[in-house]
Amino acid sequence: MAGRSFPIRSPKEEESDAAVREAVLLGAKNAAIAGSVVAVPTLVGCRVLPWAKANLNYTAQTLIITAACIAGFFITADKTILRNARQNTIGKLDK
Repeated sequence: MAGRSFPIRSPKEEESDAAVREAVLLGAKNAAIAGSVVAVPTLVGCRVLPWAKANLNYTAQTLIITAACIAGFFITADKTILRNARQNTIGKLDK
C-alpha cells in the first residue's frame, strides 16, 4: 500500500509543473547562448595565444565551455523559479 499514487492532481501541482518547465526551457536557451559565446574565444585563444596553446588541452577547453553552459542554465532557472514564486506570493497578498 505504500506505493499507491493518486491520479487526481491539484491545480497548484499543475502550476508548479508549468513553472519548472518554463525555468528549464529558459535555462536551456541561456545555456546554449552562453556556450556559444564562450566557445569562440576559448577555441580561438587556444589556437592563437602561446600560453593557452601550451597549457590548455582539449579537456581544459571543454571544461571552460561546459562551466559557462552550466552556470548559465542554473542562474537562469533559479531566477525564473524565484520570479514565479515572488509573483505567487504577491498574488496571495493582494487578495
